[in-house]
Amino acid sequence: MDFLGIFVVTILSMSNTIHGYAGGWSNAHATFYGGGDASGTMGGACGYANLYSQGYGTNTAALSTALFNNGLTCGACFEIKCVNDNRWCLSGSIVVTATNFFALQKVPFQAMLEAGVILLCNISIFRSLVACRKSGGIRFTINGHSYFNLVLITNVGGAGDVVAAAIKGSRTGWQPLSRNWGQNWQSNAYLNGQALSFKVTTSDGRSVISTNVAPPNWSFGQTFSGRQF
Repeated sequence: MDFLGIFVVTILSMSNTIHGYAGGWSNAHATFYGGGDASGTMGGACGYANLYSQGYGTNTAALSTALFNNGLTCGACFEIKCVNDNRWCLSGSIVVTATNFFALQKVPFQAMLEAGVILLCNISIFRSLVACRKSGGIRFTINGHSYFNLVLITNVGGAGDVVAAAIKGSRTGWQPLSRNWGQNWQSNAYLNGQALSFKVTTSDGRSVISTNVAPPNWSFGQTFSGRQF
């Protein structure tokens, strides 16, 4: 039996590939670490930094090597719930977003278990890959410098996990972005003084284009909001 991933110390890997959100339920195990405010799990291998300001909140998780897929699964959403025969489990399920490598935050973990037993090292859960529901548009944070644009793509709905991205200046054609790490996408083109458009493609093959979301006077460190799936 394959397992899901390692969310803090364990959500053991369930599959080597993920395609959109057409998943089924499979057995898995999970543990957690960090405090209830998610302060111990900020940052991480996806590059999202502050999970609050990026819109992910505390319902987040990290994945094992197989599911993390070198960062391409960052942003995907998983529905998880306790196995019915676990006497400590609460009813219902929760949805978490993959934001790191190896870790389930305390808050979603606590929501699945009765008070007083959240220090258990492992629980049995089920997993399903589901659509991500996000408020507002996809966000593009531009970092780097004039000949090295590093674009962090966050708050992606639908499948959630970006597998390809492209950028277009108001005086250029479309140029593919290469993935630098996590969900940071890289361009070596000189785009200063141009309005910027972005194309985002997720693992289910869907794409969305955000036209001229950054004005010609954009500067590094700024975040712009585009269209949403």
